[in-house]
Amino acid sequence: MEGASTRGVLSHLSLLEVQARSRGSQVPQQPSRVKELKAKVEALTSQRDQLKAELQIHKKLQKLRAPVDKQRVDGEDEEMDVDSESSELFHLMARHSELMDLLHAHNLIGGYDAITTNRGKSMCFSLATQYEGVYLDTYNLELNLKPNVRISRHNIPPFIPLNSLAEQSDLQTDVRAFLATVSQHLNAFAGRRQQLKLVKEQHKSVEVMESNLLCSILVLMFTVPKKTPLLCTLEYTDHTRCLPTQVHLNCEDELLPDSPKWKKNCSLLMEVPVHRALTAIKKASDII
Repeated sequence: MEGASTRGVLSHLSLLEVQARSRGSQVPQQPSRVKELKAKVEALTSQRDQLKAELQIHKKLQKLRAPVDKQRVDGEDEEMDVDSESSELFHLMARHSELMDLLHAHNLIGGYDAITTNRGKSMCFSLATQYEGVYLDTYNLELNLKPNVRISRHNIPPFIPLNSLAEQSDLQTDVRAFLATVSQHLNAFAGRRQQLKLVKEQHKSVEVMESNLLCSILVLMFTVPKKTPLLCTLEYTDHTRCLPTQVHLNCEDELLPDSPKWKKNCSLLMEVPVHRALTAIKKASDII
């Protein structure tokens, strides 16, 4: 009984020691947490003060713009109760506020460049495409606004289904969503076409056997070690993306496409732009 009691006391002491160590290990973390919270409070306070200052400036600019706008409408050359330098400064500040409002409106329509046409009855939007930071082609799309919103003129490739995209996006109520969808299709097409161009420029040993205008199908001929030709077909069934949805391999060696190495290469071709994937495959000595 005495031995059991001793073991119980020892066990209790061990538990207390473990708890003490646990508290000791947590203590150093508390100052760090407090410091982190203080920094967060300071950042939020600074952000609040900045917003307050911007709000005050905006209110002052609105007051300054009022006489300027009235002067434009009435066409009167009323003198402001300030000297000429201050007057010029006020005009510049009012103009700055006006430009900021225009920029806000520009962002509301998705950031697309737009101009009014047909005496204000239509708007023409410019849709720029880019791939990996390089600007490519720019397309133009004109929409008639009255009596209903409808597509008037454009130079968008015919394989982009504008009419069906207009129906899906509800063009009558959400022009911005329609433009975003069209831009997504255009950028995906431009990206696939640019990848094809980079394959031809960077991989001379890879032969492009087939491709179409939409660049939704790409057939490449590889040469693997032992001089064996390998046919690779990339299918891009999702026309809003630059990456293939399916990859097929054909080779005289029927076991090659099912090998772990080439299954891995197929996954790579579906996850990485084709010109980059080919560079990695070549570095691994899987193609010549």
